[in-house]
Amino acid sequence: MFVETHEELAKLELIDIITKLGLGDLFPHETQRALEAVLSSNKKTKNGEEDLYIIALRFKLLRLHGYDVSQGMYVFKGAFSITKCTEIKGLLELYEASFLAFEDENVLDEAKTFSREALMNIYSTLDTNTAEEVAHALELSTHWRVQWFDVKWRIAVYENNENVDKRLLELAKLNFNSVQATLQKDLREISRWWRNLGIMEHLNFTRDRLAESFFCAVGLAYEPQYSCFRKCLTKITTMILIIDDVYDVYGSLQELEQFTEAVDRWDSSKIQKLPECMKICFQALHDITNEIAYDIQELNGWNVQAILHLRKAWTGFCKALFVEAKWYNEGYSPSLEEYLSNALVSSGGTVISVHSMLSLGTDEMIDLLGKSEDLVYNISIITRLCNDLGTSTTEKERGDAPSSILCYMREMNVSEKEAEGHIKKMISKTWMKINRQCLRSRSPDLLVPSSFVKVTVNVARMVHCLYQFGDGFGVQDQQTRSHILSVLIEPFHLDCP
Repeated sequence: MFVETHEELAKLELIDIITKLGLGDLFPHETQRALEAVLSSNKKTKNGEEDLYIIALRFKLLRLHGYDVSQGMYVFKGAFSITKCTEIKGLLELYEASFLAFEDENVLDEAKTFSREALMNIYSTLDTNTAEEVAHALELSTHWRVQWFDVKWRIAVYENNENVDKRLLELAKLNFNSVQATLQKDLREISRWWRNLGIMEHLNFTRDRLAESFFCAVGLAYEPQYSCFRKCLTKITTMILIIDDVYDVYGSLQELEQFTEAVDRWDSSKIQKLPECMKICFQALHDITNEIAYDIQELNGWNVQAILHLRKAWTGFCKALFVEAKWYNEGYSPSLEEYLSNALVSSGGTVISVHSMLSLGTDEMIDLLGKSEDLVYNISIITRLCNDLGTSTTEKERGDAPSSILCYMREMNVSEKEAEGHIKKMISKTWMKINRQCLRSRSPDLLVPSSFVKVTVNVARMVHCLYQFGDGFGVQDQQTRSHILSVLIEPFHLDCP
């Protein structure tokens, strides 16, 4: 198809479809060659104007694949009028493209506002299939979604589209089932590990979220070659949840201080006076961290530096949780800035990024830990803010430390609705920074591995998935359960000859 497709629009549509069907990783070289040809030609139509659909689609795909194209390159300016946007495809692509904006790209800001309003205004006039696509985009942009979790939905939509080659859909279903078989094998192995660990038998105050933790790992890296990484990340996520609950709902301030010191010194002698369940938590953290460090060493040949970086990440996490516990016990209400400076660590983003960098890396990877700080910082902001939007009400009732919403309400003396609006704007602006940092990560002076960048950005997408409709992690709701069944358990039924 790549060879036989000559028209620019047809090439762009092929790349767009295979990406949405989860097939992009199967054709990286063909995609790159096609996009480079598009970039070099940059043709205009005979009358000097192009349809908004091809302008937006071209811009979206080039920027999505790391090409440094400007918002003005494809003459977005002046395109936002009803007369030029009567075609729904153009509006939808314009809206999706606007989510790849950098900071201060005012034209793309205007594009998002215009296209969103236009789509909402014409929504009631659309046919069922088109309306479903529009509603899906308006609910959450494709760029903010976990791409692999969207594959089944895309296949269902394209099955009703006569213009989509049915061979692509057949390949997408085969690929999905093949990947799912690998994921099921991983889940069986990590479930066996969890049962053998037996930690939940002694901790009645914490959440048992193994399936959700593995689901998150899949959201970060679904590809079959990342089995070891997924299992490592599942272990980490379960420990993040358990330790978070130790600080939020179990330990007294004095006990938490001792626990934090024990983690800081990595010394089990400091926990001897603590309750038995806290001793079990510390020992589990100690053993799992050493286990993961050993796996990383076997995989990548790390030396002692790996375990030191892992310990440092867990120490920072526990210290940040202790700060929040102190705030709550003292009745202290931090400013939003103060809250976020601490919450960036207490969100667990740093723990995940350090483990990801070490698990996915080569010998030079440790030296790159500092070079990706800005990206990790902004991913952590998204993690905390999305979490707060989804869990603010529940955590306020449960008695946790203040959320970003509550901090902003008190600091600015505004309503909860106004505070939520402010947090949503912060999320959008942070995504703009992430878009820029993804592009910069490819520069010769950084060259942060694309696997790490992809996994790290998928953290932000995963939290959107988890907290889009509430607390999809803390509460085992039907939405999360349905997602897990669809991605991990239910295959496509194929009509094989």
